[in-house]
Amino acid sequence: MSENIFFDLKRLKYLGVGAKVGKTVRIRRPEEVVIGDGCIIDDFTYISCAMVLGRHCHIAPNVTISGGSSKVTMGDFVAISAGCSLNAATSDYLSASLDLPSVPEELRFGGFGAEIVLGDHVILGSHTVVMPGVQLPTGVATGAHTILRNKKYEEWFLYLGHEGKKTLRRNHTKLDAFLSEAHLKVPDDMSQID
Repeated sequence: MSENIFFDLKRLKYLGVGAKVGKTVRIRRPEEVVIGDGCIIDDFTYISCAMVLGRHCHIAPNVTISGGSSKVTMGDFVAISAGCSLNAATSDYLSASLDLPSVPEELRFGGFGAEIVLGDHVILGSHTVVMPGVQLPTGVATGAHTILRNKKYEEWFLYLGHEGKKTLRRNHTKLDAFLSEAHLKVPDDMSQID
């Protein structure tokens, strides 16, 4: 565990065994962030919402995870590639509003947010954009520059492009066999952390 230049790692709600947080990772509200065992969050990542990160996940450099009062939850063995943007809250671009964090709370209105949930073994290709309310089931993967909106996604499929188009089914036979043999089916104990 290394020192961080923006906050004291002891302020995190939970920091798992063997987890590594880069020296220049910025977490605005660390007391609302759970980082599971064996996770790595690389430098120049910015997190500005509540987040629960399962076990053995990797967040590459230059990732933004934002959401105001909304939350981002990730399962185990999730990989977020460089430059991804997960947005659990957004402005409403069709109606003028005052929803910026720079606006005093008593004056704010508009915009919307919804929790983002990524299941186990999700892999987001570089510069993928995830919009509010997206729920990705186990094994979903995206190619670079994919945009995911709040719609139904299927387990173990690859999604591509600006429309998040479903393409090929991912083969997970070897992974399933390995996890079964290695007894790495990770129990859902992260949900016990308040």
